[in-house]
Amino acid sequence: MAENKVVDACNTFCPGPLMELITYMKQASVGDTLELLSTDDGSATDIPEWIHKVGHEVINNEKVDGIWHIKVRKTK
Repeated sequence: MAENKVVDACNTFCPGPLMELITYMKQASVGDTLELLSTDDGSATDIPEWIHKVGHEVINNEKVDGIWHIKVRKTK
């Protein structure tokens, strides 16, 4: 059964949010979704770029009240 996890990387700066996400992706199972929370504006482009590069899926990428919510699914 797929899990939904939240990775809170608020108040960290590049490459912190990406490194946090990579750590959690390694522990996740195929089909799991992870929602990265980040206050670093670079995450809005860096995270989707990495996700596509390694072959996973970006589900959502939006900024709400100063926090980026980037939801991804592990596909392999």
